Amino acid sequence: MNGRPNPHSEPLPEPSTIPLNGWHCGHYFYRFRREAMSEGLGPQAVEAFRQALSPQGDAMPQRIASYWISGHEVDFAVIVMDPDPAVVDSVHQSLVAPPLGQYVEGTWSFVSISEVSEYVPTIERYRKRLIAEGAVEGSPELDAKIAAYERRLPMMNEQRLRPEFPDWPAACFYPMNKSRVPGANWFTETFSDRNSMMAEHAQSGIAFAGKVSQLITVGVGLDDWEWMVTLWSRNPDYLKDIVYKMRFDVASAKYAEFGPFYVGYRAGADEILNHCKLA
Repeated sequence: MNGRPNPHSEPLPEPSTIPLNGWHCGHYFYRFRREAMSEGLGPQAVEAFRQALSPQGDAMPQRIASYWISGHEVDFAVIVMDPDPAVVDSVHQSLVAPPLGQYVEGTWSFVSISEVSEYVPTIERYRKRLIAEGAVEGSPELDAKIAAYERRLPMMNEQRLRPEFPDWPAACFYPMNKSRVPGANWFTETFSDRNSMMAEHAQSGIAFAGKVSQLITVGVGLDDWEWMVTLWSRNPDYLKDIVYKMRFDVASAKYAEFGPFYVGYRAGADEILNHCKLA
């Protein structure tokens, strides 16, 4: 290596905090410090809470949603997405800044970026999968399935990178890793084996189309866990059902490690305060 640039190499992008493909994503979890309150939050803190969950102008992220969280560990959660990490983190900073911050304590957070997984099949890989499953090469049925997938793929990838948040009442959040233990080390398996297991996993999820919407963001190199899973659901039953069903897939049963689970219900600032008896 002589340090001279390679004339055949691709030009490097300009240094930037904006991802080349996906968006920054922040999952933030909080509890109200009731022990610091004498008579509730007070009007200034209430107004600051409303503004923090409904930013305006340049502080408004591309996506934001808030939830009250069931259980004793956490009172509420916020999920935020934007190309700019400063816009994402500004929501958190608004929640812990005076006059509100003395009454709000962060309990857990996860920093990640949206991506299109390497296991999302290309058109050619999708064709090979259908043939391996019994489709006849050159048949009108196979060609129709390929054409339909080709039409759907750009929209599916857009939803993975820049997702719309469904306005559904229930949500579940949890981090996960892939196992590295002897005999079940995901990262020593061949790509074809990993791809096959992830295809089985995806097939299980298809059964919940229209009932559950999923977002997986990557925390590799950014946080303690490798991925963050967000599940939005029309009904809490579907959250239970999909997680239970997918745990029998080999990709989960043998190779998945899960972190804490949080279940929440979509709510704005006033609804959260009402639920937490702080209005």
